[in-house]
Amino acid sequence: MKIVFLLSTLLCISCGSKQERTLPIVKKLTESVYASVTIQPDSLYEAYAIVNGILERNLVEEGALVHKNTPLAHITNSSSALNAENARLSLQLTASNYQGNSTVLKELQEDIETARLTFTNDSINYKRQENLWRQHIGSKIAYETRKLAYQRSKNQLNVLGNKFNRTRKELQTQVKQAQNTYKNSQITTGEYTITSKINGKVYALYKNRGEIVTTMEALALVGSTSNFVIELLVDEVDIVKIEKGQKALVSLDAYADRVFEAVVTKIYPQKDSRSQTFKVEALFIKTPEKLYPGLSGEGNIVIYEKSDALIVPKEYIVNGNSVVTDDGLTTVEIGLQNLNEVEITKGITTTTELLKPE
Repeated sequence: MKIVFLLSTLLCISCGSKQERTLPIVKKLTESVYASVTIQPDSLYEAYAIVNGILERNLVEEGALVHKNTPLAHITNSSSALNAENARLSLQLTASNYQGNSTVLKELQEDIETARLTFTNDSINYKRQENLWRQHIGSKIAYETRKLAYQRSKNQLNVLGNKFNRTRKELQTQVKQAQNTYKNSQITTGEYTITSKINGKVYALYKNRGEIVTTMEALALVGSTSNFVIELLVDEVDIVKIEKGQKALVSLDAYADRVFEAVVTKIYPQKDSRSQTFKVEALFIKTPEKLYPGLSGEGNIVIYEKSDALIVPKEYIVNGNSVVTDDGLTTVEIGLQNLNEVEITKGITTTTELLKPE
């Protein structure tokens, strides 16, 4: 009995000390780049006020569907309302001066009419006196007096005509300036209503009624309701491998047991110095049933695929380019690889038995 027990013990020790072995296999191998994932609506943007004031009220609720130019919030500012009213009064006054019943132009027209009558009368008297003087009738003083009156009334009529034209142009300019000022005040007043720039959904409202609003703080977050973008953060050592059109496999924490296919659509060239990553965008081939901004997960961007690669576990590779066989250390050439497997392109075959390095 003791001899049998001793033999059993020796056999067990011998079995436990054997090196693990494996044979290379031929199968499909995919090489990919890992990336962290965040889901964001397409066309997502923050709405800002371009004027300062106080939030009178939000005109929509969070989660509301909106169309382009739908009002989102209204801001009040007393100085803006006063400026708009002053601009309206100024426009009314200048328009009245230009077109009203008691306009400056009407007064000038009356003066011109009077000057024209005077000029006509002086012209007749001058011509009559001139004819008499040619016939040597009357005195030279009377002739000179009529001539002077004629020239004076003629000059006065020209002066009033020039004044009328100049005043009309000045009033036209004043009216246009007042119209522009009033339009600008109306635009400024309109700027106190914040509107949506797209058809989409209101994902967040950042201010409550009565709070101070500045041009430096966002009022709302608006984005698409149906189109979502996958934002992938890729390490800088892998970014050179990424190309538009590559396939990405995405898993989301909200859909733990599912993997979604996507396509790389955009690569941002600027590196984030804080995370040392580059941002890459992708679009779902088939969008999940429900998505929300900020959903997170993981992604793998497929760099290469090979359907008939000779594969060995990565843990059987020694020094990056060798494997252990019964004949000792054998040099091999490495092809594609992922986290767990490596393609061998030269050096061994499917019948080569490999020993796991100790």
